[in-house]
This record gives sequence, C-alpha cells and structure tokens, in this order.
Amino acid sequence: MRVLDIHPHIITTDTDQYPRAPLGGNQSTWSQDRPTTTEVLLSAMDEAGVAKAAIVQSSTCYGFDNSYVADAVAAHPDRFTGVFSVDMLADDAPERIRYWVGRKLTGLRLFTAGSTMAGQASWLADPKSFPAWRCAAELGIPVCVQMRPAGISQLQVLLDEFPHVPIIIDHFMGTPLENGPPYAESDVLFGLVKFPNIYLKLTPVVINHARKGKATPESFVSRVISEFGASRIAWGSNYPATAGTLKELLQDTQSVLRGASESDREWIFHKTSESLYPALKSHAK
Repeated sequence: MRVLDIHPHIITTDTDQYPRAPLGGNQSTWSQDRPTTTEVLLSAMDEAGVAKAAIVQSSTCYGFDNSYVADAVAAHPDRFTGVFSVDMLADDAPERIRYWVGRKLTGLRLFTAGSTMAGQASWLADPKSFPAWRCAAELGIPVCVQMRPAGISQLQVLLDEFPHVPIIIDHFMGTPLENGPPYAESDVLFGLVKFPNIYLKLTPVVINHARKGKATPESFVSRVISEFGASRIAWGSNYPATAGTLKELLQDTQSVLRGASESDREWIFHKTSESLYPALKSHAK
C-alpha cells in the first residue's frame, strides 16, 4: 500500500546557514537530541517504505524561518512538499505566505500549544490574523493547527469565518482519553464532525496517549474513524520528535489499524494526504 507522511520534521546541525530561532526562545528537547537532516529523512523513508512526505516546519527550532524545509523541497521535489509557519499577526503575514508558497511549500501551520509552550495561546482567532487566513483561502492551501481543547472556542471563530479552508488538527488536539470508551471526555473533538473542512492528523502522539488508563489505540481510533470517516484522517509520523525509527513508527500505526478496512487504510495512509497536498500525488513533480 502506498504510504505518505504528512508530519515529519528536519533539523540540521548547520547552525550557520540555518540558525536556531525557536518560538518563545525555548528550543525543544527533541530537536536538540535528535537532529535529522534531509538526507537522514530520505534514508528513513526508504527504509520504512514511505513514498513522499509533507515536511512540517520545526517551529520549536527555527520559528518562522522555513528556509531549511524550502531548500529540502527544492532539492527533492519528487519526494517532498513542505508546510511552513508565519507570524499570523504580522502586518506582512499575507506577503510572507505568498513568498513561501512561491518557494513551492503547499501548506501552512499554526503552533499554538506544545512541549515548549505552557497552555493554549490566545492569538489563534485574533482578527489581526484574518488577512493571513484570507490569503490561505485565496491560495487554496490547508492550514494545520497544533492546539489544545482549551482553544476550541477560538477554533469555532475560525470555522465560522473561513468555512472553506481545510483545517488539519494536529495530534487530535490532545483530548483526554484515560477513562477509555466511549471517550466522553473527547466530545470536544467529536463535536467537530459537523464541520466538513476539519481534518485530523493521526500521529504516534495520539497512539501513545491512547495507551494510558482504560484507553486503547484500537478502540479510540476505531471510534474516530466511525465518526469522521477515514477520508478526513491522514497519517503523520512526527519523526523524529517521537522517539523511534520512522519504520517503527509506521509499523506501530499499521498494527493499530489492522482491524480497519483496506479502504479506510488507503485513505489514512495516502488518499487523504493527496487530497490535502496534491503535490504528494504520484504523478506530481
């Protein structure tokens, strides 16, 4: 089965050409401990059997300087597209979006919560960001949002304002799972089913989170598929932010999805990714 990865990262040790500039000034531990160059990612993809990837900007290492991702895409357009980040509140945000799209990056990502950021950022739905959102809508690019359930009211504002922009929720927004089925504490996630422009990114972060308490990855992912449909779910490895080889991370997800239909697996492992990032289609150059 064709496999695409829409959430790997790359980090180089060349800090002269690609200086560190992490958001908030705090570099993530994983990006310090597990630098992964373009060449290392390609080798890992070949070993794992991953055909192509949408490399996600490492915001906790490079901030809004997407140069390393853009250079990787330029060097290997047959294997990569890229997902960039910009300061959505900056006056020149639309100009920066157009610049990075001009460098063949095909998706935008907003980092509003994570390992280096305590709590949920309050700027997600700031009206100052709307010109940037309108630019994304005009260009027809999807927007990834890394967030927590605490940001759901802000997400609702964006869904009302920009109903035609594909919005991809990274790591299922980290909803509580420990109490297990029927996962009532994740109602904030399942409530997004009614918005057809919402997509979910299934990553090892989700799977490992679902191994706590009474939860199991199989029961949780099965419910998510039944609610959203596989055509709104895409796999991302989170490599190397999640420890392990790319091959191991892929095999773990494949094991969790053993009980899913072949059609559902096809959507999760490549068809949804191709719909979000057409550059990943097999005939794309």
